[in-house]
Amino acid sequence: MIRQATQADAAAIAAIYNHYVLNTVITFEEQAVSTSQMAGRIEQVKADGLPWLVLEQNSEVLGYAYATKWRVRSAYRFSAESTVYVKDGITARGIGSQLYQQLLTELKALGLHLVIGGITLPNEKSIALHEKFGFEKCGHFQQVGFKFEQWRDVGYWQKLL
Repeated sequence: MIRQATQADAAAIAAIYNHYVLNTVITFEEQAVSTSQMAGRIEQVKADGLPWLVLEQNSEVLGYAYATKWRVRSAYRFSAESTVYVKDGITARGIGSQLYQQLLTELKALGLHLVIGGITLPNEKSIALHEKFGFEKCGHFQQVGFKFEQWRDVGYWQKLL
């Protein structure tokens, strides 16, 4: 079941995300996020009128997807940045695809025009997921982040809705 996230999901979402924070370069965050910090992030997304979705199975959150404003200037109001995370150990089961499909559907229904996905490179799985949904590469920043004692590149993919 895919549904809107609630405050009650903050601990499960933080647990999924913190695996990636502490063990991968997929996110440039370097410190674990607390449940209360995650709850605040969920509320901010909702306050901005954007979706934060969770995929739940047998009362367990297995993944989540959300969108944030691309930039704060009003002319950017029809663009958003998308994010999808799936619980470690259960990737490649279609959970990310289900979440992304629902997120894109909801963003289009909200009248958004462009969705942007940032990907720390290399990351063939994330590139494949984005391109599966029609995203096209539109930018590449070299050595823009520094994590685990290495410079990291980030590519950007976009999709017109």
